[in-house]
Amino acid sequence: MLVQQILKSKASDAVATVAPDTTVAEAARQLSEKRIGALVVSQDGKRALGILSERDIVREIGRRGTECLTEKVSEMMTADPVTCHRDEVADLVLGRMTEGRFRHIPVVDGEEMVGLISIGDVVKARLSELSMEKDALEGMIMGH
Repeated sequence: MLVQQILKSKASDAVATVAPDTTVAEAARQLSEKRIGALVVSQDGKRALGILSERDIVREIGRRGTECLTEKVSEMMTADPVTCHRDEVADLVLGRMTEGRFRHIPVVDGEEMVGLISIGDVVKARLSELSMEKDALEGMIMGH
């Protein structure tokens, strides 16, 4: 399965972004409001400068206390995030995400973001693919 197929299966292709000078508190509010796990940090909504996840925020609150909520997103984000392309095989992208211990990856075409997939999106697509394969094999065994 290709990344493009996962993007097409998502309810929305919109990528939730936040400007680098946004406060961490505002970013946390947006994560909560949108019920998502990460925001792509972008000045123009097209180029991914970084990613800020729930985990990043919780880790810093645990380490430094709530004072970090007044900082800018650019100070806490993971800069220069790993990206992937639409024509990449999803299993390879899943391997990179697992090795790098991150759960979200921007999908780019050149330098421009065209989507965002999560490890959950990849797993869901893979489970769907396995279910279809199982049904096809059962059909062959039963002679359908």
